[in-house]
Amino acid sequence: MEPETEGPPPTAKVTPLQQMLASCTGAILTSLMVTPLDVVKIRLQAQNNPFPKGKCFVYSNGLMDHMCVCEDGGKKAWYKKPGNFQGTLDAFLKILRNEGIKSLWSGLPPTLVMAIPATVIYFTCYEQLTALLKAKLGENETRIPIVAGIVARFGAVTVISPLELIRTKMQSKKFSYNELHRFVSMKVSEDGWISLWKGWAPTILRDVPFSAMYWYNFEVLKKWLCEKSGLYEPTFMINFASGALSGSFAAVATLPFDVVKTQKQTQLWTYENCKSLIPRLVKIAPACAIMISTYEFGKAFFQKQNIERQ
Repeated sequence: MEPETEGPPPTAKVTPLQQMLASCTGAILTSLMVTPLDVVKIRLQAQNNPFPKGKCFVYSNGLMDHMCVCEDGGKKAWYKKPGNFQGTLDAFLKILRNEGIKSLWSGLPPTLVMAIPATVIYFTCYEQLTALLKAKLGENETRIPIVAGIVARFGAVTVISPLELIRTKMQSKKFSYNELHRFVSMKVSEDGWISLWKGWAPTILRDVPFSAMYWYNFEVLKKWLCEKSGLYEPTFMINFASGALSGSFAAVATLPFDVVKTQKQTQLWTYENCKSLIPRLVKIAPACAIMISTYEFGKAFFQKQNIERQ
């Protein structure tokens, strides 16, 4: 009698609500881990090139980029605080010592109002589309991650774009909700509903190609690493490595679109564009790795719970 070979582990579907919870957890953890890198970078830039009132700068929490408008008010704003930093590590240590650990997450809470819903929409749409396409085209169709990634990112950017425009306007003009309502109504009556999606096109040009390349490379790398390790299911480290590598590939490939988007939105960083690849990689590689590995861990946790319930 031949010995029985061990088959793949039993599976159970992860519900859309569970996918939302997993992506929300991943989004919060990613923003907490990655934001300090950007806060230190902005503090160094503000020290070397003081921000004039009314100009914009890009704030990234690891999930999405946000336009922030420089305010008046002396040194009250977190990015205008004097620090006398000598470099990245010196800035990190001085902020910790002189201002407290909370200062490393300066400016984060308002951005999460946009970034977390955008991430939840994006990841849940990707999962639902992938499941639908696999049912129609088969499990081994290699184009599924590309199509699902493009449609999911397109949807998330389209939903969030007008809300981000409104958030930026509220911050720059200090609008009350009544004033904001009047501003939106006036803008729509003058320029039509399409005016609320200003900035949508450059974001799509950068994020949609990134998403297509990221998901395709992630699925290929994950499958390859599982085969090399003799595993049916990826481990946390396989997801982490696949996320970091695929995020890096996509970041390099879409760098020209990132430069165009940044220049369209703000003139502050034009001097930095020629050397913007390394800062982009330092931000994107860990963000992608933390987000996807946490998300996949959450999905695996819920899947295990669902199997136990069956």
